[in-house]
Amino acid sequence: MEGLDLSASEPRTEEEKGPPLLGSGDPAGARASPSESSSGQRRRRRRLILLISLALLVLVVIVTLVAGILWRRSQRQQLLHWQGSGTTDSISEIILGRCFTYTRLKRPELRDKNCPEIWNAFKTAFLFKDQCNITEADYQPLEKLANQTLPCNKFLYWSKTYTLVHQYTMVEQDMFTLEDTLLGYMADGLDWCGDPGSSAMNHQSCPHWKKDCSNNPKSAFWKMASKWFAEAACGVVHVMLNGSTGKAAFQHTSTFGSVEIPNLHPDRVPLLEAWVMHDIGGNSSDSCSGASIHELRSLLNKRNIILMCEDDYKPAKLVQCVSHSEHSSCALT
Repeated sequence: MEGLDLSASEPRTEEEKGPPLLGSGDPAGARASPSESSSGQRRRRRRLILLISLALLVLVVIVTLVAGILWRRSQRQQLLHWQGSGTTDSISEIILGRCFTYTRLKRPELRDKNCPEIWNAFKTAFLFKDQCNITEADYQPLEKLANQTLPCNKFLYWSKTYTLVHQYTMVEQDMFTLEDTLLGYMADGLDWCGDPGSSAMNHQSCPHWKKDCSNNPKSAFWKMASKWFAEAACGVVHVMLNGSTGKAAFQHTSTFGSVEIPNLHPDRVPLLEAWVMHDIGGNSSDSCSGASIHELRSLLNKRNIILMCEDDYKPAKLVQCVSHSEHSSCALT
């Protein structure tokens, strides 16, 4: 019909419709503006950069840890080689165990001692240091932590009589050798050392006091402990010497002669009793009338300390006879 627009009643194709109007209320068809699209891209880039940075940081940490582990392993493999035995296995457990045993069971009056702190002072004395330049001063913190007061008249020194003297103090428990104190008890019979380039103990070898160097961790410890044991002495002190070694019973180069005698205080130690013991049925190479005991007497006289000497001190001889009861000399004891 003329005058009518028939196209108004026909549906329009998508192409004819054209793009939807903004604000038409059709969210599915909404499009972001150029500024909004650019902002989203920047956020995505920032997230990507952050993720890459975190990944690099994690990688750096992993590489550092692996390098540290490999370095420590290489250091352990390159520990210096010495002529002496290496550190005793499980030394930390042994020393801590002995410390707790001594302070909780053997001498409970020392129960307030801090054993972990004592162990830390022990290892700090020589780890990360030149193992041939360890001094008594390195062990001073340990000495202070492990210090104890001992009764007068009960100090017993020894030279070349290790087994017998400790069998004797097991019976006479009110007598003290150095190894019957906390310091000596913890370290008795052990070996230890470290290395300048490692925090680990050297379990392969340690400096031999004669073949390598005398200022090693073990020797410095026993010098410190022996000096402390002499300086602490009071009253009548005693020493058990060996008259059956084939050598002099007293030697001024021994620990007793070179460390303990010089550090006795004459104002507190007026008298030293020496017991020269001989093996049951064994050799008698020296005695109280021998030249070495005269040398000992001369050294003590210069320090205003009187010496008394007895061959085969009877209580100690009885301890020897426990395992030699059939010997004729024991039958007469």
